Amino acid sequence: MQDDKNLSEIDIEDQTIIDNKELSIWEALIPVILLMMMLAYNIFYADGEVFGEYSNQFILLIGGGIAAIVGFFNKVQVSLMLKEVWENLRSVFVPIMILFLVGALAGTWLISGVIPAMVYYGLQVLSPAIFLPASVIICAVISIATGSSWTTSATVGIALIGIGSALGIPTGMIAGAVISGAYFGDKMSPLSDTTNLAPAMAGTDLFTHIRYMSFTTVPTVIITLIAFSILSMTINTTGSADLSGLLTSIDKTFHISPVLFAVPLMVIVLILFKTKPLIALGIGVLLAAVFAYIFQPDILDGLASNKLNAIVNAILTDSQIVTDNSKLNDLFSAGGMKGMIWTILLICCAMVFGGIMDAIGSLSRITKALLSVATTVFGLFASTVISCLGLNTIASDQYLAIVIPGKMFKKAYEDKGLAPENLSRTLEDSGTVTSVLIPWNTCGAYQSGVLGVGVSEYFVYAIFNWLSPFTTLFFAALQIKIRQITTK
Repeated sequence: MQDDKNLSEIDIEDQTIIDNKELSIWEALIPVILLMMMLAYNIFYADGEVFGEYSNQFILLIGGGIAAIVGFFNKVQVSLMLKEVWENLRSVFVPIMILFLVGALAGTWLISGVIPAMVYYGLQVLSPAIFLPASVIICAVISIATGSSWTTSATVGIALIGIGSALGIPTGMIAGAVISGAYFGDKMSPLSDTTNLAPAMAGTDLFTHIRYMSFTTVPTVIITLIAFSILSMTINTTGSADLSGLLTSIDKTFHISPVLFAVPLMVIVLILFKTKPLIALGIGVLLAAVFAYIFQPDILDGLASNKLNAIVNAILTDSQIVTDNSKLNDLFSAGGMKGMIWTILLICCAMVFGGIMDAIGSLSRITKALLSVATTVFGLFASTVISCLGLNTIASDQYLAIVIPGKMFKKAYEDKGLAPENLSRTLEDSGTVTSVLIPWNTCGAYQSGVLGVGVSEYFVYAIFNWLSPFTTLFFAALQIKIRQITTK
């Protein structure tokens, strides 16, 4: 979920879908096919360096240029393309501000001792045998309570990455567990904007949607927990002997105290009381800066010529705290706001591509083509899933992956006598949760940037997220819990 907006800010009624009758399905697919080819070449053959560090960003812009050329040949005005690009960029202004604050949060939470304290106590409580399934459960609980997968990752998720890394667990597995739990909670929380948006698009009410969604979501998360329990038994970790050394190094470097947990607790409480994420995270940064000055004066003195400079550097640029344990040196580093620039540029370039694709009518044309081949009930569910997955990839925004199929497929579900909660559930099972699996989607870019783990590293381990579409198709194929409006 992009918790940068409240439901009232999503403008459900004003969301328009641009149709272009001049555009054929093959023309609509040209930018998509070429974009996928360029990205595949860059990832699999050029090691992501075909255009240097910002290869994916350049490729998305090239894809947008190709889409614009297709638009020129189909009588689409440049002003319309620019308008849609501007609307897309404007829509991610708050997420970009959140990303900057998350970078500042990571830096200040490091120098204040908040993250080291989480790692210190977490190493003593979470054993390797239960770490992965426990991470799923912890993140699920926090996400249900806050309605925010983004807040969950930026607080508990960062801490779990640190603890698991110290235990020797691969970061891809940890991130997969964090994301699986966070998105389960996101889907099932009545506070989540996407959980409100999906039933609004389909024409059902919130709590009917949540109850009906539980039929596919609960089995999926149970399978996810079983899978992580099995993984926990197969991985090799550093063992308890090494933990004592890690704990000693942390204790020698930082002033560790349970009082430090007041900072993350304050952020979570603010979110629970529906404080705007920008305000909650901003308070988290300021409070951590105060705690750094009070509890970690020696750390600040070692980072800069004076304490204020050390705090400002932690907020804006890199911070590296050196301990006598090499394993902790990589863990206790943060990039501040500067470390989020790559992710922010990726989101902006994705919004340019998605805006032009929307302006030329490509998104509408592709969705209609899927709808036209949905002749059976299962075909209708499958077309909805494919549409959501495609829009998460093409439009790079999970809101569009819910809104466009929701509007396009609503009448088709009614015509087949299917209750609207079938559509709302499918939108969530395939639109909300898969957004994090696309590197250039706003959600994928955010989670990767916040957790410091690439999408390619956690993709396989984000079990709940990629399993959810298969679960909803399985239920559709066997006609399990497919509620009818009328008996046919």
